Amino acid sequence: MPIIKPISDLRNKANEISDLVHKSSEPVFITRKGVGDMVVMSMALYGQFERRLELYSKLAVAKSRAAAGDEGRSLSEVMKDIRKQIRESA
Repeated sequence: MPIIKPISDLRNKANEISDLVHKSSEPVFITRKGVGDMVVMSMALYGQFERRLELYSKLAVAKSRAAAGDEGRSLSEVMKDIRKQIRESA
């Protein structure tokens, strides 16, 4: 169930809204004159959204390449490159 608060709560009860977004790990939808206006969320939740969007973007690129006939690389090739990067960074 979405958490919905009026904008007056954001102004008058900012600390409570902050506690709410951190405890619930959910966004809080802020209304203005009864209409949705903005979303407030914790930095941790925002980071999760950013990582998810980045993953979806990469998956879309991979899907597009596969549709264009790109066969990609084998798992053994990928693992070889990862091991090489680990050795070089150590």
